[in-house]
Amino acid sequence: MGFSTDLELLLRARYPVLAIWSSEEERLEEKLTQISQTLGRSVYLWDFVEGYQGSPTNQGIGRRNPLQALEFVEKIDHGAVFILRDFDRFWEDVAVSRKLRNLAKQLKQLPQNLILETTTRVVPEFLREVVTIVDFALPQKDQISQELQNFGVKEPELLEELTRACQGLSLERIRRVLSLALADHGELRLGDLSLILAEKQQTIRQTEILDFFPDTTAIEDIGGLDNLKEWLLRRGNAFTDRARQYGIPYPRGLMLVGIQGTGKSLAAKATAHHWGLPLLRLDVGRLFAGLVGESEARTRQMTQLAEALAPCVLWVDEIDKAFSGDSRGDGGTTNRVFSTFLTWMSEKTVPVFVVATANNIRALPPELLRKGRFDEIFFVGLPNQEERAQIFEVHLKRFRGYNLRNYDLDRLAYETPNFSGAEIEQMIIEAMHIGFSQNRDFTSEDILEAASQIVPLAQAASSEVEYLLEWAKSGKARLASRGGLRSN
Repeated sequence: MGFSTDLELLLRARYPVLAIWSSEEERLEEKLTQISQTLGRSVYLWDFVEGYQGSPTNQGIGRRNPLQALEFVEKIDHGAVFILRDFDRFWEDVAVSRKLRNLAKQLKQLPQNLILETTTRVVPEFLREVVTIVDFALPQKDQISQELQNFGVKEPELLEELTRACQGLSLERIRRVLSLALADHGELRLGDLSLILAEKQQTIRQTEILDFFPDTTAIEDIGGLDNLKEWLLRRGNAFTDRARQYGIPYPRGLMLVGIQGTGKSLAAKATAHHWGLPLLRLDVGRLFAGLVGESEARTRQMTQLAEALAPCVLWVDEIDKAFSGDSRGDGGTTNRVFSTFLTWMSEKTVPVFVVATANNIRALPPELLRKGRFDEIFFVGLPNQEERAQIFEVHLKRFRGYNLRNYDLDRLAYETPNFSGAEIEQMIIEAMHIGFSQNRDFTSEDILEAASQIVPLAQAASSEVEYLLEWAKSGKARLASRGGLRSN
């Protein structure tokens, strides 16, 4: 059921106190008023600064006094809905919370409901028995499409592109960015996608949970990993309507496990770029907050935002660090957040493709690796000689594309066994410093000199690398490369 249907049922069932979190005050109140009028109930609106508003006889009652605002409810003897703005700021007050509990008992006898607009999804423990949380989602595709048509967009292809781009934004932000485009050039066009993207980046940044990454990394920028790239290329059209008509379900996600610096994060970025989807990066540490219940609320906020931006790629970097270790000291918060995240991964029906990366397989909870969480688990090992040559070519094209022929790629690849892609990039940068300090261009010899000064991770953490290799050999993951498990 949708928000309107769910809320109308709760009002008719006389749920006394409802808490609704939303950043869209205007749209929410418009919807609440519409539903209340459908049920034949009066609407009373209160905020801390103005008190009750709308009726001359009640104007200003409860101004700067939330307790008086609740006492006013007792004076109304007919069907009514009371909308109280920002009320979560006051429910820690013992008098206010006690009055809420008392009112909850009384309102069950009348066709009346309290609706608390809140800035948090966390309800204090002493109010959880009387307060029911209701989610108010961001505008859906049909609402966005209608708004765009109100702004004069008629051409079907443009309407579809702009609708998809606006998903994940509030109605107020959509109106604002569309007004900006109209003020600039008098009409809406495909070029306005950049304006919408900038607004979306601003929205995501303000959540302080997700980061919006520009999808500038192409699959061609990855050296090696041919099996993984083939897997991604094969699913390039899996998010289209044609794939749905064929009967293919949305791809769910990908787990990349392996040695640090071997291209796992690069693959996550390239996935979004190749599929033409927005890339969101989740820092799991940001989900954890000090207040009881707030971490779980942040997790739900994150999943709802990702779903609102769908189709998209959600990149969870180093997931092993977030959900490893002993969580007994945090009151079970880590386990609850992990459980919420796992449940969402298993049950989500929207096209949010999760790419999780991990370096330490021993730290990953077994539940995360169970079939159904991800479409596939790939092991990303050290590049072999052929792949190292490709990696050298990728980086040298970036730094010295105009004279790539001056570098002996085969020799460089042969002389650098057990080096990862990240280490190869660093040795090239070090070689550039060598050449720059001597007022000349850097050479293959400079690169090899830089390599001699680097101890590769394969040697520095040989036991961890060996464990990963043995785990991959057991058949628990597909190989991202065609060259096998060993570097040569």
